[in-house]
Amino acid sequence: MLYHGIRRSEVNNLVLVEGDDDKEFIEALIQHYNISNITCNQFGGIPKLSDELEDLTKKSIIQNQVKKIGIIIDLDEDSVAHRLDSIINKAIQKVFATKLSISQMNHWVTVPVDSEVSVEVSCYFMNVGGRGELETVLRAIKKNNSVRADCLEKWRECVEATEMKLTNNEFDELWVNTYQRFDYCTKKDRKEAKKNCSLTPSLKKGIYDFDSPVLQELKQFLIALTS
Repeated sequence: MLYHGIRRSEVNNLVLVEGDDDKEFIEALIQHYNISNITCNQFGGIPKLSDELEDLTKKSIIQNQVKKIGIIIDLDEDSVAHRLDSIINKAIQKVFATKLSISQMNHWVTVPVDSEVSVEVSCYFMNVGGRGELETVLRAIKKNNSVRADCLEKWRECVEATEMKLTNNEFDELWVNTYQRFDYCTKKDRKEAKKNCSLTPSLKKGIYDFDSPVLQELKQFLIALTS
């Protein structure tokens, strides 16, 4: 019997991510780093994190199937401390009825679930240099020339001269989409852009550097999830 891809006879380590693209990216990294015994689930956005943890508590942790849970969300323009307290620790304390808290990224805490079962929990925030999201990371680890995507810098200057401001995240998302669709998709492939030029096929084209120093902390987080 399966629960979120977990066989009931197995003990798994789980990584929880916000959305489908996050899941695709993390699974690509897990495969590239040759890390085993990690199941990646997406929980559909920050408001649903508590529900996902609650579901795991009832379905898997108490049955001793899950030993470690790693949570990955975007840092956006927030601080690590505020993100921890307002989202991660708030969810952990609510679901597990504990006062325990995570003090920093890649810091693991052992949370009691009942008198006999506990689970280790930690988190990582997608960021580059203290801000950003998945697309910010993707932009930072681009492997090849990005002639068309880089032209967007001039376009942004033009747009913002009209007093229409783009957030950094909005620009990163546009940049990544252009890099994938116009720098590394043929005109023929662009006719079915979702199939050929979205993140899933792009991760297989070798246009991102999975060994970039930008990913070092995330790599360490994923490895720690299995130790």
